[in-house]
Amino acid sequence: MEPRVANKFRLGRKIGAGSFGEIYLGTNVQTNEEVAIKLENVNTRHPQLLYESKLYRILQGGTGIPNIKWFGVEGEYNVLVMDLLGPSLEDLFNFCSRKLSLKTVLMLADQMINRVEFIHSKSFLHRDLKPDNFLMGLGRRANQVYCIDFGLAKKYRDSTTHQHIPYRENKNLTGTARYASMNTHLGIGMYGHFILPWHLFNMWQGFT
Repeated sequence: MEPRVANKFRLGRKIGAGSFGEIYLGTNVQTNEEVAIKLENVNTRHPQLLYESKLYRILQGGTGIPNIKWFGVEGEYNVLVMDLLGPSLEDLFNFCSRKLSLKTVLMLADQMINRVEFIHSKSFLHRDLKPDNFLMGLGRRANQVYCIDFGLAKKYRDSTTHQHIPYRENKNLTGTARYASMNTHLGIGMYGHFILPWHLFNMWQGFT
């Protein structure tokens, strides 16, 4: 019998993997809609999928935030079912020989900054911003940029008072070293806002 999730989603081929789990193509057996299914072993040393699902719930409704279809436990796995999206900006960057036109970079920048601004408005920092974590949509939303992978996100201010949580020094690196800010490499907590301009400049100039 083919594997299913929540008796509603058919599990298909593997389409991605990361340090915190694997992603599979799925199909809603009732509507035939294709979805993405993220699996994380329940015995993993530092489980993050439950936390990530809560972050997605907080961010639901925001432009460029994937819709969550279902979260729960199936056998030995925590499972998150969400919108199926298109290629990442890293994929597109590689497809374009690692150099994008200024017009394309500016169009992407506008959307990426809006995504980050929305996340910050909800009192959270993503903490792992990189081209791999910005995906394009599919079909009618093929020109829309989505932000994904909130397993490392952290609250940076009180949601009611907007009082900032004090940053910490001598902190271990969080996120991906290649894309981390200077303060992060220096062991200072990530409570500044934008590290996107450097990424975007790289995509324009073709730096690697």
